[in-house]
Amino acid sequence: MNVITPTVAEAAPASLQQQMQAHIGRHAQKSFDWDAFPSNRGYPELARAQMRYIGAGGSPKVGDTATMKPDHFTLSLIHKPVGNYAACHAHEIEESFLILDGVLTVGWEQEGQVIEVKLGPKDMILNARDVPHGFRNDGVVPVLMSISVDVGAPLPPRYVYHPKNTEAALARAFGAQPGKTEALSAAGTHPLQQLMAHHVIRFSEQPIEWHPAGFSRKVYVGEGGVQSTTAHKDMIGIPRGVGVKPYARPVEDAFLVIEGVVTVGWEGDDGEVVEAKLGPLDVVKTPAGRRHWFRNDDMSDAQMFMVVGEPGAETVQFEAA
Repeated sequence: MNVITPTVAEAAPASLQQQMQAHIGRHAQKSFDWDAFPSNRGYPELARAQMRYIGAGGSPKVGDTATMKPDHFTLSLIHKPVGNYAACHAHEIEESFLILDGVLTVGWEQEGQVIEVKLGPKDMILNARDVPHGFRNDGVVPVLMSISVDVGAPLPPRYVYHPKNTEAALARAFGAQPGKTEALSAAGTHPLQQLMAHHVIRFSEQPIEWHPAGFSRKVYVGEGGVQSTTAHKDMIGIPRGVGVKPYARPVEDAFLVIEGVVTVGWEGDDGEVVEAKLGPLDVVKTPAGRRHWFRNDDMSDAQMFMVVGEPGAETVQFEAA
């Protein structure tokens, strides 16, 4: 008997449940890649590990089949050991660093002058396009942070001060000679001071907005936060028992759960609904046009970082579930 194997075209379409699961990254099921950035090879002081959720995020490993395909942004985690640093480089597009654990020192460079800022958990910096920057872990515990690059396929970084062609101490200082480093200060007069000050969000200082649907938010990137022409990013607080009705966007959005458990749901074109629970460091990316929602029906309050693939103020009219 001849067995006829179905062609790809004849294969049954994925169910809504399968589609949703393909758009979820489970932290416990993923692995850190210690060779994500080939330019670091041979320089142990540059070592860092990447966990990719959406896109490659500056790594050349764009073919990772365990990673969700990007549209308007990438999303990954970076683990930086104590004492290590990232060489000073620039991008053609903005990228945000959201600190999850530890304290990270970020430096911006201009003509040999460097402005540095220390960021703690839930603080964020949006690195401006074409501004050389690096980061360093001067703390006592490893740094864990989320990096979101605000384009689906970023160009490779342009290194300005790398130990392969720069004296080691100068590379570690992001290109600053002794006496040429300043801490970020509201009273600073250097143009780079003024620029960086408008790109840093302190979680403890950012105003809370309470939505009529019952959740809170702190705007990180967008109207009320750091201004950008590429994406919108909020920290969302979801008290126990709070949720929203289904909504859709013309672009994708993604949720990175920071604390607690968040239930997310999708609605199919035929009215079918599927749900999944996300724990800390799990990610869901919902494609443009898909009706979806979030809810906290767990035992404690939850927080999640939301990235939206368009700039400006929030356009969704959320309604309480």
